[in-house]
Amino acid sequence: MSIDFLTLTPGSAEFEGAVEQVAALRIRVFREWPYLYDGTETWERRYISKLAAAEGAVVIAARDGEKIVGVSTGMPLLSEHDELIAPFRGSDFPPEQVFYGAETVMLPDYRGQGLYRSFLERRRQHAIDLGGFRWETFCGVVRPANHPLRDPAIPPLDPVWTHLGYRKVAGLITDFSWRDIDQAEETAKPMQFWVRGL
Repeated sequence: MSIDFLTLTPGSAEFEGAVEQVAALRIRVFREWPYLYDGTETWERRYISKLAAAEGAVVIAARDGEKIVGVSTGMPLLSEHDELIAPFRGSDFPPEQVFYGAETVMLPDYRGQGLYRSFLERRRQHAIDLGGFRWETFCGVVRPANHPLRDPAIPPLDPVWTHLGYRKVAGLITDFSWRDIDQAEETAKPMQFWVRGL
């Protein structure tokens, strides 16, 4: 396996050529536990293009040959929407000093081989290079322990995030809404923020 990491710039031929693969990757991975997200290619393409065009954003893709097998994205928190910014107002983490990691997703066959850490470190370095940030954050969905679609084969990532230096911040929570794969309508889900220093 030979993996190349690419930083995709909006408007470039590389970015436009990768959008379809990145959209399909997000749809596939986020259908898994714990997100159970019933995504559409149209919405995903729009989301990726909007995210990548935000000031200070980064889209890092891992490619095996011509195939995109993983992606990690991020942007300054203040470039995001208010549902993400609001929990940080009045907290110990001023939003103007926070870089937000939107997601890091990989195909199953490429997990457990160190790519996750490589993604996070490249995203972290991007935030450091931008300057002005003291913290980086991401959020993860909180599901009930007795959820009927829980997959026992997929372990929680909390120990991994803790090992990489993130900490769960009590009370730093927001809500996102999407349609689960077993539901007819969107429902709101709590999203817990994790933070580490830059």
